[in-house]
Amino acid sequence: MNSLLELDDIQSGVLRPRPAPYVATYIALRIDDRIAGRELMSRVSKVVTSAANPNSPLADTWVSVAVTYQGLKALGVPQVSLDSFSWEFRQGMAARARELGDVGSSSPEHWEEPLGTPDVHVVLVAVSPDEAQLEASLARARNTYQQMKGIKAIWRQNCHALPNEKEPFGYRDGISHPAIEGSGIPGSNPREEPLRAGEFVLGYPDELGGIQKTEPEVLGRNGTYVVFRKLHQRVAEFRRYLKSNSNSPDDEELLAAKMMGRWRSGAPLALCPFHDDPELGVDPLRNNDFLFKADDPSGLKTPGGSHIRRTNPRDASIAGVARIHRMIRRGTAYGPLLPEGVIDDDGADRGLMFAFVGAHIGRQFEFVQSQWINDGVFFGAGSDKDPIIGSSDGAGSFTVPRKPVRKRCQGIPQFVVTRGGEYCFMPGLKALRWLADLQT
Repeated sequence: MNSLLELDDIQSGVLRPRPAPYVATYIALRIDDRIAGRELMSRVSKVVTSAANPNSPLADTWVSVAVTYQGLKALGVPQVSLDSFSWEFRQGMAARARELGDVGSSSPEHWEEPLGTPDVHVVLVAVSPDEAQLEASLARARNTYQQMKGIKAIWRQNCHALPNEKEPFGYRDGISHPAIEGSGIPGSNPREEPLRAGEFVLGYPDELGGIQKTEPEVLGRNGTYVVFRKLHQRVAEFRRYLKSNSNSPDDEELLAAKMMGRWRSGAPLALCPFHDDPELGVDPLRNNDFLFKADDPSGLKTPGGSHIRRTNPRDASIAGVARIHRMIRRGTAYGPLLPEGVIDDDGADRGLMFAFVGAHIGRQFEFVQSQWINDGVFFGAGSDKDPIIGSSDGAGSFTVPRKPVRKRCQGIPQFVVTRGGEYCFMPGLKALRWLADLQT
């Protein structure tokens, strides 16, 4: 089978990096009438931007559409076709919450309605470099559903990316992304071999030689699974923890860097372990150009338990094969930033809309979430969790390797709370038209 990706049939949101700075909006829709839902698929197929033509005027302004399992059912997709999708997708995120560590304050009963309910059928995402272009893009999308009976918008989340590309905790975000064979889009780490296309897009061979397909094949080909999660960030609590476990402002920044694996500028500890280097942090040719195994096997620079080393161990010695758990990850900030230096919670809702893109929800997103983020066995750290996004309960711990004596941070609270999410499928453009042409 030809592994060259059919970019003109793949939604831009699957492969194309987002512009910087940018604004984005997520809109959830409910389908109350099957015929209207199919007409919606027909209309959005003409609005969605493909991954081809990166130099076109619309390359930085695009609309993507994703459908939940309940949405496919609402469209009248035959059961034999529904059964050909992954079982994690069919169960949905709320049913998988415990496996993901979404317990306590992150459990589905506390989620923002209607996230995690059968009412969410379609998720529209619009991304643009500025508000004016976003509104123009949204206007095209709105025309697909606002005048239609049987389609109702039930949820919206506005997001933004700052010019410095930092997220609410203050770290530069969106630095690391893999290269995908046949996409023509380079990865951010020149030392990482491109991954097989089937790791991210259905219908192509993956790293294990398998090909994910649906029944019929046109429904799945050039599509992908997308996981959306609204993650509330307890910024004030994070700042208080850094302050109470440090002896000076410089010590706070070092601890923050050790927990993340990068300085807040984006500069990696792997390349500047003793001090920040803001110029390195903003340099896309250098800020992700590193590995772990040869230069830092014991984690003296980048702790094994740090966020970036957990979520992408690269060549580090771990249990398992890191490449088959690689994923495209995107985060988009929402809510007002907490002013610098403030350590008291102002009650505002702020955080990230997280998006995972990949062909294997189970062995990519769910595996990383359960085995790498919320456990430490894979690199010999027992039950320790990710110090930034792990589902800690106030008794979390984090080890900073150093000589002659390691530093052990105790009592880590939960800094990130899940406010809701959905497992979605982002069809190819031909598949959108297939959905529109359903007759039963």
